[in-house]
Amino acid sequence: MGQWRHGAGMEFGGRHVVVTGGTGALGSAVVGALVAAGAVCHVPWVDAAERAAFALGDDARVRLVAEGDMADEAAVARLYAGVPRLWASIHLIGGFAFGPVARARKDDLARLIDMNLMTCFLCCRAAANAMTAGGGRIVNVAARPALEWRQGAGMAAYAAAKAAVAAFTVAFAEEVAKHGILVNAVAPSMIDTPANRRDMPNADHAAWPDPTEIARSILFLASPTNAVTRGAIVPVYGRI
Repeated sequence: MGQWRHGAGMEFGGRHVVVTGGTGALGSAVVGALVAAGAVCHVPWVDAAERAAFALGDDARVRLVAEGDMADEAAVARLYAGVPRLWASIHLIGGFAFGPVARARKDDLARLIDMNLMTCFLCCRAAANAMTAGGGRIVNVAARPALEWRQGAGMAAYAAAKAAVAAFTVAFAEEVAKHGILVNAVAPSMIDTPANRRDMPNADHAAWPDPTEIARSILFLASPTNAVTRGAIVPVYGRI
């Protein structure tokens, strides 16, 4: 797996960054890259086992915050109220479900909207309100089926929720550009994580994008080096 090297043009020295979903596989790669680039990371968590396994939990630049559900307005407000001089907010929280529409329930769709769109919406709103005085960067996570709808067959509710994240990202980027806030998203395909390898043992894992590779794209979009890119949904598909 690749390693992030400080000095590659990403200047985060002392900047405060929120990373939701930061204790997960992609989140750990993003937080590690940010810490190496000098950022102070504020990472909310809800799963105790994932929190305990988070290798960067004791790093001086990582501030773990037990704020719980990022689809809850009060929890989101508490998280952002505790971040001084917010520079960037990176939203990696999401959820996935596979299965045909014929067997899906209304609650299944509502849950995917909460995990993907609602968490994104509430965190973007809180971040923008914290940034309006000095600008900043916001990065969301869509998915390949959000851009290529036919790939969403068998997971239509998930594809719809992530397509909503993509549309929201582009529209929101237009709203806040005048404040110096640049909003973008990445759209991964199947990420090379231990869980995905377990679920698909016969797949071509080498073709999947590695979390550290996706982290590099996210860091560019979240960095001051990115001076002009906004409203983009950046494909990070690997070789799939």
